[in-house]
Amino acid sequence: MISRPNHVPERLGLLAASAADPFLIEELLTGRQVHGGIDLAKVVEPLPEGDPRWAVEPIRSLVEDAMHEFRDNRTQADAWLAPRIHATLRLTRREAADKRLWNHIALAVAPDYVAWRHLSTPTEKKPEAQIAPERFRGASDRQCFSRLWWAAELFRNGPDYEPVVAACANQDLIHTVLRSDLIDHRPTALALARLVERGLITTGREVNGLSVAINSAGATLVYDVLAPDEPRDPARLREWIADSSSMYLVPRHQLPVGPDDDPVPESSVTALADCFADLFETAPIRGRQNMD
Repeated sequence: MISRPNHVPERLGLLAASAADPFLIEELLTGRQVHGGIDLAKVVEPLPEGDPRWAVEPIRSLVEDAMHEFRDNRTQADAWLAPRIHATLRLTRREAADKRLWNHIALAVAPDYVAWRHLSTPTEKKPEAQIAPERFRGASDRQCFSRLWWAAELFRNGPDYEPVVAACANQDLIHTVLRSDLIDHRPTALALARLVERGLITTGREVNGLSVAINSAGATLVYDVLAPDEPRDPARLREWIADSSSMYLVPRHQLPVGPDDDPVPESSVTALADCFADLFETAPIRGRQNMD
């Protein structure tokens, strides 16, 4: 397994996909060797000086702790790291939508984590382990770090990251819902996380089948009427971001606290969780036996 680059920057920057591509060499994508870091630093666009959010050390510290803590089960690292990445990188959604930031984190700051987390297991058909290039620079539901930040953003209940932990315990749920427009409706996200917590949906087939049913029903059911939500106050997010200047390292053994948004009304989460549970009973799940 590769180690961290010899040169790790002190601050985050922006790395365009076209500038990142030459560094996605076979040695890196097979987990054998990482770039030195010096040449990559020459093609990075620096972020404004003076903003404490762009310090690299808190991120390096998190990924190193994750690799140590979850060395026996890499997939479990997602549920631990997602809320802590979100609380460390205090971003607006507009900032988080800039893929260049995530490209830089994956290639310049923590390529060793990407390799550790996403290096495939050799099989008879594919005897050489591989890392998919989109784990370094890809869509938000595939890129190693952006998928975790967005999962935390969409599944948190105001400042409470507990639903994020439940959601990230199911890899198929993250991948499926990050591509869905419905997930921006907070009660929908929390209702799905609740069904995972209950153990009602566990497999990828069940997640996909329920997702199809939810989207189909959404054509006739208006979820924001069935389960109204409180509007977010953007001033609270701005205050949370401004507090980065006095922020300490996020806690390791308890969940951090997110932006002080109003939580989703419990009645809305309950209503949608019950609705989705009913939909799941008749959802087209491939391989599920008919119990009638």
